Amino acid sequence: MSPTGENPQEGDGGVLEAAAPSLQAAVAAFVKQQHLPGAATGIVLDHELAWSGSCGFADVAPGWTPNAQTLFMVGSLTKTFTGSAVMQLRDRGLLALDDPVALHLPELQVREGLAPVTLRRLLSHESGLTSEPPGSDWGAGIYTTFAEWLPCLDRIGIVIPPNTQSKYSNLGYQLLGEVVARVSGQPYPEYVSEHILRPLGMSSTTFTAYVGGHERRAVGYAPATFSDEFRPARQVRGLGAEGGLWSNVDDLSRWLALQLRGEAGDDEAGSVLSPATLAEMHTARYLVDPVWSEACGISWFSLRQRETIWVGHSGSVYGFMCYAGFVPAEKLGVIVLLNGVADATELALQLGEIARSEVRSVPPAAPPLPPPGAVHDLLGLYCCEDWGYLLRIEWRDGALRALHARDHGLQRTLMPGTEPDRFVVDSGRDAGEPAVFLRAEDGRMLGLRLAFTSYTRLGSLSQAPPKQTGS
Repeated sequence: MSPTGENPQEGDGGVLEAAAPSLQAAVAAFVKQQHLPGAATGIVLDHELAWSGSCGFADVAPGWTPNAQTLFMVGSLTKTFTGSAVMQLRDRGLLALDDPVALHLPELQVREGLAPVTLRRLLSHESGLTSEPPGSDWGAGIYTTFAEWLPCLDRIGIVIPPNTQSKYSNLGYQLLGEVVARVSGQPYPEYVSEHILRPLGMSSTTFTAYVGGHERRAVGYAPATFSDEFRPARQVRGLGAEGGLWSNVDDLSRWLALQLRGEAGDDEAGSVLSPATLAEMHTARYLVDPVWSEACGISWFSLRQRETIWVGHSGSVYGFMCYAGFVPAEKLGVIVLLNGVADATELALQLGEIARSEVRSVPPAAPPLPPPGAVHDLLGLYCCEDWGYLLRIEWRDGALRALHARDHGLQRTLMPGTEPDRFVVDSGRDAGEPAVFLRAEDGRMLGLRLAFTSYTRLGSLSQAPPKQTGS
């Protein structure tokens, strides 16, 4: 393989086959224009790594080229794993997101003013907490661990009021890593490995970077500011829950596949995080900037590129930069790993747009499934005469939807309840409210009470529900 050659996913032959030359050309052009040593990239479609490509050098001295198995330090992308660990513990009932962090780290209770620092605010960078651990100096390569700075507890605190603006905090995620360790009873790296990495088959992702030997690890390089010479970047110790992971394209494709698989709710996704928890993490909590281009969720950021919303996270540490993100509605993700200094997000969005253009031209592979018999006779048109509201109850993309007949943008999903004909609204003004279908004694559908409004049934599907076969 040449230093600038492509490394396509073997056995591809899929929907991205035609786009592969454009994807590889974009990677090669970016590496050249940004004076980078190398890059490893990948595109995820549905639940699979559909294409991977690399360029340049993983290690300049011996001339090794990167590929989908080459380990790169992913920096703050680690935070998405830390947040997932916290959410797992929340789902097990071992903590609550609105717990003050000092409830789980008693050492912090002696520091006045930290009561507003909750787990939820730390997860979304809205606590106002100091950005870095005391004693850290990124200009000098110094980063302090929790145990090292704890004697300097008076040097941390809330420096802006909580929930007033975005304030990114590595310190906050360092504290969250400690919470994971205390609540689970396991060291943080051990917990992440056992409960996230191993269940997803991410066997190469590690906090030590020595899996398989040095030939699998990229060398991070300082910026080639004044010449084309590549100099290894300084190394930093002490990074953990806030930025200490090493990973590769293969493993990160599994991480994005989990995010994309979550809406389907299959067993593999549910073994790590439930579909509801994944959606909760992906949902934007607040806008980061005044131009509405970026928003923050739980450990993930939403980035608007024209009309497309990418959910993702970047990473940056000495000699390495990365981005991994996805478009949930399109089941598409992109991974960019650099062993130099450049805007990985820029390349990721460029590759994502090339892939999206190719995918949009491909027709669906299979016809849609018919609605199940249990909901078939719920479908139809409903009316609230007093307000003139017309409501369409439809089965779309495997879910029961309520749409205003005059405004299809006003759509709600009705999630199954505990009894037949009872549902719960998933979002919007009526989120959490019941949707109850009303029947006559002979089983005929009479109407619907959706939240606090009653509707009368006007019409139903003309065809009868499909006949059931088998026992």
